[in-house]
Amino acid sequence: MANADERRFEVLRAIVADYVSNQEPVGSKAIVDRHNLGVSSATVRNDMAALEEEGYITQPHTSAGRIPTDKGYRLFVDRLSDIKPLSGAERRAIISFLDSAIDLDDVLRRSVRLLAQLTRQVAVVQYPMMTNSTVRHLEVVPLTPARLMLVLITDSGRVDQRSVDLGDVVTEEQVGRLRSVLNQALAGRRLTDAASSVAELPEQAPTELRDVLTRVCTVLVESLVEHPEERLVLGGTANLTRNVADFPGSLRQVLEALEEQVVVLKLLAAARNPGAVTVRIGEENEDEQMRSTSVVSIGYGSDDMLLGGMGVVGPTRMDYPSTIAAVRAVANYVGRILAGK
Repeated sequence: MANADERRFEVLRAIVADYVSNQEPVGSKAIVDRHNLGVSSATVRNDMAALEEEGYITQPHTSAGRIPTDKGYRLFVDRLSDIKPLSGAERRAIISFLDSAIDLDDVLRRSVRLLAQLTRQVAVVQYPMMTNSTVRHLEVVPLTPARLMLVLITDSGRVDQRSVDLGDVVTEEQVGRLRSVLNQALAGRRLTDAASSVAELPEQAPTELRDVLTRVCTVLVESLVEHPEERLVLGGTANLTRNVADFPGSLRQVLEALEEQVVVLKLLAAARNPGAVTVRIGEENEDEQMRSTSVVSIGYGSDDMLLGGMGVVGPTRMDYPSTIAAVRAVANYVGRILAGK
């Protein structure tokens, strides 16, 4: 029976491959002609009947062909034992394209463009989760004698700028002392811890710095407790329109759902560990509007820290092996780049 089950899976694999490639229902003769299974058309027909009875394939209309169901795609993805790696040229192109980015925003914009081009799907990248980041440095820049610019730089490469009206003139010496006090309290701390440290600073400050520090710390705390992980970069939406038939009656719903940030954040919610790919197929998607799609997502960051999530959204008729390889590769390089920034 194990041999029969394995043969049926090979038939399913053939149906998935041909349907993804040609977008046409697949018949037994085509499987025998195109795939070296070593069995007759009659055997393939029997296997297809068994697969259909078990819900892995279905007949879309009265032709002899069959197409995979969500359940069939799930079995196919779960049995993927070997994800074809990207070619050396593709890897070099990714590294070159991302390495030339000038800052975090540019890295994420380039990542989205890359993913959309490599997979021909919609790509989405989540900004690094500040709650997991630590403060690398806080720069204090005088704009006028009574106005400062605060530049907060995190280990993930994120730069947050805020201006502060001081209500009084400060000297260069006071600015230097302010910079020193703030960096002693912030540098190397996680943002959630840093917010608490900053809130306590005015009470400990010398009298001549207390009013200035109170204004600065009020602005800093607001910056530290915000959640920019809710910011997203989206690209390649037009790719969905290439094959409208993949979304019968639902393409508009999918496009509308992608405009809602909360829906896209839910799609990335499963990406909890850097390097671990999650695939949600059709009905497995929580949002009803997205149930004609598949979502391949992954966490990016370093081995011990998740910075954010990224992934692609496309039809269930997706080239899963290539898509998984592309998502994994881009996430890997983005994690390396941000860890080094």
